Amino acid sequence: MGSRTNNGGAGFGTVFLRIVFAAVLCLGVWYGFAIQREKTTATPQLASLEGLIGTNITSQEAEPIEARENEKVVPPAPVLTNKTVVAVTNKAAGDPELSARQIRPVQNTLDAQIALARKGISVGTIDGVSGENMKRALLAFQIHNNLQVSGELDAETKNALTIEEPLFIQYMVSDDDLKRPMPVPSTWLGKSEAERLDYETILELVAEKGRSSQAFIRKINPSINWTNLAAGTLIKIPRIDPPRPARAAFARVHLYSKTINVFGKSTNLIAHFPCSIAANKEKRPVGQLFVEKAALNPTYLFSPEVFSESAEAKKIGRKLNIPAGPNNPVGTAWIGLSRPGYGIHGTPKPEQIGRTESHGCFRLANWNAEHLLQMSWAGMPVYIEP
Repeated sequence: MGSRTNNGGAGFGTVFLRIVFAAVLCLGVWYGFAIQREKTTATPQLASLEGLIGTNITSQEAEPIEARENEKVVPPAPVLTNKTVVAVTNKAAGDPELSARQIRPVQNTLDAQIALARKGISVGTIDGVSGENMKRALLAFQIHNNLQVSGELDAETKNALTIEEPLFIQYMVSDDDLKRPMPVPSTWLGKSEAERLDYETILELVAEKGRSSQAFIRKINPSINWTNLAAGTLIKIPRIDPPRPARAAFARVHLYSKTINVFGKSTNLIAHFPCSIAANKEKRPVGQLFVEKAALNPTYLFSPEVFSESAEAKKIGRKLNIPAGPNNPVGTAWIGLSRPGYGIHGTPKPEQIGRTESHGCFRLANWNAEHLLQMSWAGMPVYIEP
């Protein structure tokens, strides 16, 4: 009896160990397959297609984009440069924060927002306030740096996320800047009759230069009289120094978290953006799409049927061509996808990014849409996940 009991126990232990070993082996195979699948989804496309989407396509129709037989994607174009002068020398800035450069761990939310933006991980608009976009950016950083995943600025994340001082530079307002502000009509017909849809105020212009909310720019510049600015005025904005756009392998749009993650050919995360998605679930495409075309500073083709809820659209009853500008409905960049009428684009209201508001496209802050455009190429896969 005793001998039988011992043998049975040994047999059970052996079987249990075999089950555990098989489970671990299966898990390892599954994980390896998942990583390999991410890599293989990008590699064939990179090998068979050439060229970044050009940034010199202008005056192009956008959301919805109508098919045109002769339309082609242009060859690679140079990375965008900001022609506006930014004063970064100590003498010009007169700011003691610019006198010393040092690298240190981040200490607070504002530090983290600027540090993440410098890595291509955007929180949307910088404002020094922790919110949902901030949490999702931290999650992206933590996951892809093998940190404890919390979505919070915990001690481990603070130590891993370093920042170089100075945090701010002084933006010098130019004569050209002062000539840009103009009223933005509130109606579609009024917009179509405007010369351009530029910034409404210098504050709006400067806020976009600093990738910040207008309220935050006011807060860090308490002595500025925004209604009476002169050329040469120095305005404090965050120093971002964003990473040079790298060629992407593919992008993933996560509808559940309202984010877009962009990966390199080694499936490494090279950019993260918060986005807005369609309010109507039926207008949220799920599956694999591809980049087909793009435009920097696009015009917008207003179609009444897209805005069936608008009384004005019903009254107009015809298509309108809306001029380009940062206050254009699709902002300063358009990336058309392989489903008619769908794309990734900018917005005139960057502070609302991360909400459910669009008519089916994916909205980014203008600076993020431009960044993504420069990483994209014809045929690049875009995976849209529920």
